[in-house]
Amino acid sequence: MEIKTDSARPITSTRDRAHLQRDLQAWLKQKLGADARLGELSAPQGNGMSSETLLFDLQLREDGVERSLRCVARLPPDAGAMPVFPEYDLLKQFRVMQLARERSSAPVPRMLWYEPDTSHLGAPFFVMERADGEAPPDVPPYVFDSWLLRASPGERERLQRSAVDVLARLHAIELGPEDLALLRPREAGATALRRHVASQRSYYDWVVAGDGIRSPLIERGFAWLEANWPKDEGPEVLSWGDSRIGNMLFVDFQPSAVLDWEMVATGPREIDLGWMIYIHHFFQDFTPLVGLPGLPDMMRLDEMSAAYAAATGHQPRDMEFYTFYSALRHGIVMFRIGRRQALFGESTIPENPDDMIPHRPAIEAMMEGNYWDTRR
Repeated sequence: MEIKTDSARPITSTRDRAHLQRDLQAWLKQKLGADARLGELSAPQGNGMSSETLLFDLQLREDGVERSLRCVARLPPDAGAMPVFPEYDLLKQFRVMQLARERSSAPVPRMLWYEPDTSHLGAPFFVMERADGEAPPDVPPYVFDSWLLRASPGERERLQRSAVDVLARLHAIELGPEDLALLRPREAGATALRRHVASQRSYYDWVVAGDGIRSPLIERGFAWLEANWPKDEGPEVLSWGDSRIGNMLFVDFQPSAVLDWEMVATGPREIDLGWMIYIHHFFQDFTPLVGLPGLPDMMRLDEMSAAYAAATGHQPRDMEFYTFYSALRHGIVMFRIGRRQALFGESTIPENPDDMIPHRPAIEAMMEGNYWDTRR
C-alpha cells in the first residue's frame, strides 16, 4: 500500500504571492497610515490547512512611537483550489475567536482586524497576532518524525493533558441566545447532536453533488450513528470543531495558541474530545505500514476520558460513538480531498469510491466494534 503522507495537506491557493504582498501593503497603509510597513509574506509549513494563511511582520507608528507586530492573515481558499468546505465564514471565525479569548482562559490569539471588502485581496480576510510556539506537524505526520516524537514520555503526557485542559476551558464558556445564533449549524434538529449530524449530512450531500459519486461506506456510517445514538447527549457547549493538537501551538509542551476555527459549532462536549483522540489515531494507524513505531501510547481512549473528567467534573459518555463520528466526519473530508487530488493531477478517482477514504479500515473496524480493543 502506498502511503501519501501529504494527503492531509491539500493545495490551498492558486493566488499570486507577489500580488498579495502588494495589495496587503496597500490595505495596511490605508488602515494604519503611510508609515505602516509590511515584511515579506510567508506561509506556515508542516500542517494541512484548508484556508490560506499568510505570516508577516508589520512595522507601524502609534503616537509617534515605532513598534512591530508579528501577524497572521487568513483568507478563504480561492475557487480555483476546489475548497474543502462549501463556505468559509471568516466573520464568524473572527467573532468566535474574540468570544473565546474574552470569555475563557484558553490561549486564543488576539484578533486585530476583519476586512469584508473583497476589492483589496479578492476575498474577505482577517488579521490576528501571531503567537510563539510550534505545532505537531501533519506533513510528515508528527508520529513519523517530529519534536513530539523525540520528546520524553513525561513531556508528551504534559502536552496531552494540557490539550485536554484547553477543551475544558472552551466548553466552560456560558453561551447566551446571541452566541447560540452565531454558533449553531443552520440545519434543523431537536438537539445539539441532531443539528450537528444534520450539518454533516448536508456537507456530504454537497461533496457528492458535483459528480454524483457516492460513498457506500459513509452512508453505512450514518446508518450506524442512528442505530447507536446516545441516550443522554449532555449539555450543548461551544465546539471548537477541528480540535486536534496539530491546530495548537505549544511552548514547553504547554499550549500557546488555539487555531483553525473553520469547523466551530455547538454540540455535546464529547464531539471535540472524540475528534482530538481519533485524529491522532488516524495518523498513528499508518505507522506500522511504513515500519515506524509512532506514538501508540498517546491519546488512549480511556486515559483521555479520565483526563477530561478530572479537568471538568464531567465523565465523558458514549466515546466509541463520538470517536466513530469523528472518523466518519474525517472520512467525508477525505472524500472531498480525493477529488481535489484528482483535479490537481495528484491521483485519479478509484473504481471503488471508498478507496478515497484512507482510514476506511478504521471506520469498518469501529462499526464491527473491535477498533478500540488495542487502543483503550
